[in-house]
Amino acid sequence: MPFRSQLLRPFLCALMTATLLAPAAWAQASSSSSGATLSQDSTSTPHPRVAEPEAGGSAITLETSESLFDLAVALNTCGYDAGLDTSAPVRLTIRKEIDEALASSAPARDHRDALCTFVHEHTLSSPRLNLAQYISLALYLNPPPELTPSVDITELPPDSTQVVEILPRLRAFAEDIHLHAIWVKHHPDYEALTALIHDPLTKMVLDTNIYLRLPVSSYDGRRFLVLIEPLLSPDTTNARIYGTDYIVVTSPAGNPPGHVHMDDIRHTYLHYEVEPLIYARASAMDRLLPLLKPVREAPIEFTYKSDIVSLITECLIKAIEAQTMDTGLVRPAKPASFQNRGDMDQYDNAITAWQHKSEEIRRKAVNLDMRQGWTLTGYFYDKIGAMEHESISLKEDIGEMVYGMDIGREEHTDSQIVFLPEQSRDVVTRSPRQLTGLDLAEMKLLKGDPTTAAGIAEKTLANPTSTPGAKGQAYYIRARADLLASQPGAAITDFEQTLKTSTDPRTLAWSHIYLGRLYDVVPDRQKAMAEYHAALTVRDSRPDTKAAAEKGLKEAFTQPNAPHPAVQEDDNAPLDPSGKAEKDAYRPPS
Repeated sequence: MPFRSQLLRPFLCALMTATLLAPAAWAQASSSSSGATLSQDSTSTPHPRVAEPEAGGSAITLETSESLFDLAVALNTCGYDAGLDTSAPVRLTIRKEIDEALASSAPARDHRDALCTFVHEHTLSSPRLNLAQYISLALYLNPPPELTPSVDITELPPDSTQVVEILPRLRAFAEDIHLHAIWVKHHPDYEALTALIHDPLTKMVLDTNIYLRLPVSSYDGRRFLVLIEPLLSPDTTNARIYGTDYIVVTSPAGNPPGHVHMDDIRHTYLHYEVEPLIYARASAMDRLLPLLKPVREAPIEFTYKSDIVSLITECLIKAIEAQTMDTGLVRPAKPASFQNRGDMDQYDNAITAWQHKSEEIRRKAVNLDMRQGWTLTGYFYDKIGAMEHESISLKEDIGEMVYGMDIGREEHTDSQIVFLPEQSRDVVTRSPRQLTGLDLAEMKLLKGDPTTAAGIAEKTLANPTSTPGAKGQAYYIRARADLLASQPGAAITDFEQTLKTSTDPRTLAWSHIYLGRLYDVVPDRQKAMAEYHAALTVRDSRPDTKAAAEKGLKEAFTQPNAPHPAVQEDDNAPLDPSGKAEKDAYRPPS
């Protein structure tokens, strides 16, 4: 029997609201000259080769990687000069040795030319994304001389698949110039730089955990890994999350020796500590969804505008950073002794003045964060301050911070924020690119404009040059637009097309979840259960996906805070998703 759109309209609205369009995982790992840009890669059930856990090993490690070294050599050989003047001296030394090896071997020069032709043909317009694709690949390579992917190509990070064909050229080049011998020769230099970073990194970890009153645990299934590669620019920190592995790739500077952007590394480490606390409560965050409304026009990445868990996590981290920032003000020294009451009062007044000035600086940082779109930073800043005074841990206080929030009050406060323009110099490293194509369709969908979103998706589907991945995303956008337009039959068709064409695990998993909820509404519990089970088998490791699928298995989807609507008896007939005529009746007019 066909769906009755008017009867099910409350359920369709609830279905969309429950996950706020369940945003597609289209972000890539990237780097920034002024801060690490994190991305959560949904393809990462297998561990990166460089991050394979060791039994009884540490959860926090500082390492080097020969595979990353080989790819960094290739980039340097083919014109990558970023940060050359500020790099550690070993970078210039290795480049000189590579040039000498090339000068003495014609086959090596031929393979160099083939390698560089590939690099130039696959250069992206964004320098940070261009570098990120090679780093993503390096993390999933078997060590030389194999230099082969350590996982099936379908399990590689999406951006790395664009450059995986460099590997045969890299192997030939590496063999001709005896690159392994160069690595062995300079490995002591790498170890010396690692030693320079070790103590500051250890201090950062301990200080952060002491402040948050969290233990530094041994390996428990998650890892925080810092990789150093001196052949990359010291101005760039590249950070990414692969499932349970939090990885930072950084390059030590030459002056001062071994200097790295520890603030960027700490930001990633805060994700490592904070995210499990937030994601543990992800399934109960529907009540916070109204807080996404004020950030619709904010100059932040689309992910944060569509995923309340991501927004809360980032705002909480920025609040912690503001509370612990170095204000540049020197704390007044306490005298060894006080001669009289006046000396004590003078010292107290100096401390009070220092505290007030420090607070002003921190508040300015918080206000800037909020104007950049991190609207909840001020709320969490106050809560973190109270937590500090009460001497309790973040783990103990996180529940009250999140669930004790006055949603109406915060939404009103956030709606009053005047955001900085996207082209502002203050936010140039955070502002998103100008949205076009399917990214623009996602934004239109978020803003409640399903007609425009569906129109953009239709153009992609009609374009014969569109890739299967693009078509999969287009079907996924159109399916959610169908739901907003109260067209459940069309939504089923498009979700099924998504499953046939998309290769993105997050999109596939959420398509199964949506189908499960639609079948629950029919109701056809058996088919719904099959879809929820299918969602769990897809390689999407995000906690919200797992929570939604497991919740669907435990209980049928119903409109929140409302009884199941009355249905006519024939509405209980099973829905056949292959019933093309039935679904076409709900296809929006073209």
